[in-house]
Amino acid sequence: MRVPELAAILSVSQGTVRNDLEALAKNNQVTRVHGGAVLADDRPLSSPSFFSRAHQNEASKLMIARWAAELVEDGDSILLDASTTVCYIARYLKDRRKLRVITNGIEVARLLAGNPSNTVVLVGGVLNTDGSSITGPLGEQFYQDLHIQKAFVSGSGFTLEAGLTEVHIYEAQLKSKAISSANTVIALVDSSKFGKVDLTPFARIEQIDHLFTDNNLSQAWIGQLKQSCLTFTVCASDIANSFTPCSKENSHLP
Repeated sequence: MRVPELAAILSVSQGTVRNDLEALAKNNQVTRVHGGAVLADDRPLSSPSFFSRAHQNEASKLMIARWAAELVEDGDSILLDASTTVCYIARYLKDRRKLRVITNGIEVARLLAGNPSNTVVLVGGVLNTDGSSITGPLGEQFYQDLHIQKAFVSGSGFTLEAGLTEVHIYEAQLKSKAISSANTVIALVDSSKFGKVDLTPFARIEQIDHLFTDNNLSQAWIGQLKQSCLTFTVCASDIANSFTPCSKENSHLP
């Protein structure tokens, strides 16, 4: 809503509206934009099934998303898949400007389009039955012509042998095309998905530049990741420990 519209509806001055919007923004109820405000990014998700999946291991997903979002800078071209883990990144990108976002996720597109400085491109194709994502050959062909700086993806399973796997074949096919168009691939995998191999693999570990997970990951898995020389970060609420290839460790304090 724009300030003049709100002032007319409420029969108050525009100055009063601006003060009220500032107060609402401080309480994270709205996000201020030029000339008005939009609802904050934590408004309810529109797809019930997506909403249900998003709340599975929610705390872990939020920690992962918070630290992974620090890799995004103003003006970046980023690819965000339709996973619930990646969707949480949108909550931590409110202060970024002029992002160029490519996604097949309806919720991701809806959240990031609220910032008018962003350019959000929703991939075309077939709308899935739950209304949360778009897949199909049209999207795969679209990705072939792109050059994306950073791709953020997740999957329903992860092992060192199979890499990232996905239960939905068409989602996996689209993700495979997407990561081939990206300079940097960042995988967001909560600890509950480690050791699982689902139907279709879409990213081998050598295709992943950085993996983010949560601090519930077992020490045994951390040891295996170190031996693989895969760069990864273990995220907690107040600190993230990053391991660079071949067991060099670095801690990032808030």
